[in-house]
Amino acid sequence: MKIEKQYKQPAFERIHPTFGNSFTYRLFEEKQPNEKPFWHYHPEIELVYIKEGYGKRHVGNHLSYYNDGDLIMIGPNLPHIGFTDRLIGDESEVVVQFKLDFLGENFFNKIEMQSIQSLFEKAKSGVSFYGRTKEEVGTLLSDFNWVKIKFDQLIQLLKILQNLALSEEYNLLNADDGLSLVMNPQDNDRMDLIYEYVRAHFEEKIYLEEIAETVAMSIPSFCRYFKKMSNKTFSTFVMEYRIVHACKLLSENQMSITEISFSCGFNNFSHFTKSFKKITGKSPSDYKKTIFKVVQI
Repeated sequence: MKIEKQYKQPAFERIHPTFGNSFTYRLFEEKQPNEKPFWHYHPEIELVYIKEGYGKRHVGNHLSYYNDGDLIMIGPNLPHIGFTDRLIGDESEVVVQFKLDFLGENFFNKIEMQSIQSLFEKAKSGVSFYGRTKEEVGTLLSDFNWVKIKFDQLIQLLKILQNLALSEEYNLLNADDGLSLVMNPQDNDRMDLIYEYVRAHFEEKIYLEEIAETVAMSIPSFCRYFKKMSNKTFSTFVMEYRIVHACKLLSENQMSITEISFSCGFNNFSHFTKSFKKITGKSPSDYKKTIFKVVQI
């Protein structure tokens, strides 16, 4: 099935600082959720904290699933998509965005800011923080709304950045991909169409002829283009997307593993288990046991 969609303006998100601030702070809750996710980029660094929610990380070429909240930092012009699948009750999502020069062109070049400057370098690949760092910084971000004096808000943000800069509890999301961070508008448009197609059709068989036609390319040109843009084959990306969705379903514990395999687009259960272990390092049953062991602790 072809997606009938004309090429639109580049998925460039224009961000305006919060009134009275040089950066942006936004809090999303169940009654006021984040807007519909889309594949986009912006020149601002983005810090996202999800309290106890679950969803998919899609940052640059990295695709994975989290199920107990997350703390992510994304560098300038690094393409990404919305993270939170659903918020319930007291769960929330905090987003802070700021430009590298929001405190002046050379502020972060000062010797006192070297550790934060190194943090910004890591952010170019996307960073996910865990453990005590996630808890402590998450608390600071959640409490941000209660800090009413603008100067104190700025100090709070610098304190958060310093905590992240000194932390060793992190994973680089695109550590070995050699990802090109600056998106060409037409490329961003085309990749947005491709990802939208996969999101809409991953539960069924995806034919190269149809996806290539969706972006007005021949099959060989499409395969070369996708490998160039994502540093992986299209079939590998689709498999990873299906496995990440399977992780989500396993954590919800509402379906059997066999049902999950077929609902994620795998027509062969053996292929599903083999692919799952290749991506996650665990069998589906072992992964499920690990998830619920963590939940029960």
